[in-house]
Amino acid sequence: MNQIVVTGMVLSTSPVGEYDRRVVILTKERGKIAAFARGARKPNSPLVGVVNPCSFGEFTLYAGRTSYTVQSVQITNYFAPLREDMVGAYYGFYFLEFISFYTKEENDEREMLKLLYQTLRALLNEKIPNRLIRRVFELKALCISGEGPQVFQCVSCGDKERPAVFSVKRGGLVCQECERNEGDGMKLIPSTLYTMQYIVGSEIGKLYTFIVSDQVLEELEHVMKRYTERYVEKQFKSLEILETLL
Repeated sequence: MNQIVVTGMVLSTSPVGEYDRRVVILTKERGKIAAFARGARKPNSPLVGVVNPCSFGEFTLYAGRTSYTVQSVQITNYFAPLREDMVGAYYGFYFLEFISFYTKEENDEREMLKLLYQTLRALLNEKIPNRLIRRVFELKALCISGEGPQVFQCVSCGDKERPAVFSVKRGGLVCQECERNEGDGMKLIPSTLYTMQYIVGSEIGKLYTFIVSDQVLEELEHVMKRYTERYVEKQFKSLEILETLL
């Protein structure tokens, strides 16, 4: 077996046998991988507490022919405060589950990992509403995965000057000349459209540096709710629980 060292975050864990855990890690080097943490459920194991969801750090693994095994872990951020906030924790679980759905093994997932890390950091910032964090995260994650909306020009003709509405069905802006056959167009407040453009066009490190008015947030929530219902083909259990807490 070959020893490798990867940097990443634990997305999920599940019990295996009497003492082991199966751990899914999103890594900078190898995308999403699954590894076995032998003895991680024993009280005296050095892996107890370091292979929990949200744990971010450096993982030393043995790479076998068909699986990875966790040898040791150096955690740099547990995001521990989330464990004391049930609502914040379930926002975090939703982000982990969402990312897990959209990432793959042996794929370049560095942008998704960076987005996840910065999003969990934002959850610890009391100045940014969790509702806003959720919608920023969803929009940026969909853009990274190639399923984000077109918010800079008409999806039909490419016009950037004419007034436009947002069409969920068409996947973005539709100008007034092309919208005649569209029945789902939404006229957005300019500030809402600007917010979406900022999220789509910004580097991940600059995403969580603003807040918006209640009116803009409500419209952004409405747009993203309809967009994710149409394009995200999964029901997330963590989101179902979160919505019962809000």
